[in-house]
Amino acid sequence: MNISVIGAAGMVGSAIVAEAKDRGHQVTSYTRSGSAGTLALDLANTAALVEVINSSEATVISVASRDDYSAAIAAHRALIAAAPTGRFLIVGGAGALNAGEGLLLDSPDFPEEYLTEAKTFAAVLDDYRAASDLNWTMLAPSPMIAPGARTGDYRTELDVPAGMFVSTQDFAVAAIDEIENPAHVGTRFTVASADEAAAQGQ
Repeated sequence: MNISVIGAAGMVGSAIVAEAKDRGHQVTSYTRSGSAGTLALDLANTAALVEVINSSEATVISVASRDDYSAAIAAHRALIAAAPTGRFLIVGGAGALNAGEGLLLDSPDFPEEYLTEAKTFAAVLDDYRAASDLNWTMLAPSPMIAPGARTGDYRTELDVPAGMFVSTQDFAVAAIDEIENPAHVGTRFTVASADEAAAQGQ
C-alpha cells in the first residue's frame, strides 16, 4: 500500500513508519520542517493535507501540536470542513477515554502537564464524531505509552482503556493492522500491549 505518515519523526510516527516499511508498504514521510529525509507539511495547510490524504491509500496523522493546541483544533476542523475522500487515521490521546462516570482527564490524579493536550484531543474526537461522510479512524494509546518491545500482541477497546501500557512498537502494529484491515471506520478505538511486562522489556 501507499501510506503517508504526517508527523513521521515523532516517537509514535517513527514507529508507525518503521512498522509499515517492515511490512513492505511504500511510505511517504512528512514533518513540519521537512528535515531528516522527510517532506515538509504543516497540519495547518489544509489544501496540502487534503491532497496528501486523497492521493494516498491511507494516511496517518501523528501530530501532537504541543506548541499550539488551539491551532491543532483549528487544523482538524478545517480538515473536516474540507471533506477529503481518502482514508486517514488520527493518533489520539488516552485522556478522552472513559473512566468511571467521566473521562480519564477528569480524574483528580490525571497529570497536570498532560491536561491541555488531553482536552485538545477530546475536542478533536468530538468534532470527528459529529462529521459525516469522512473515512476516518482515531487510535488512542493506553494511559502509558513508551518505546519498548514489539510483542505484536495487543488488546483493543472502544471507550475504556484496554490496559495501562502499550509500547510504541505495539501501537504501530495496531495502527498498520487497522490500515490493512479497517475495522473501526468512523470511530475511536484504543490499544494496550497484551503482555505489558514483555512490551516494557521486562
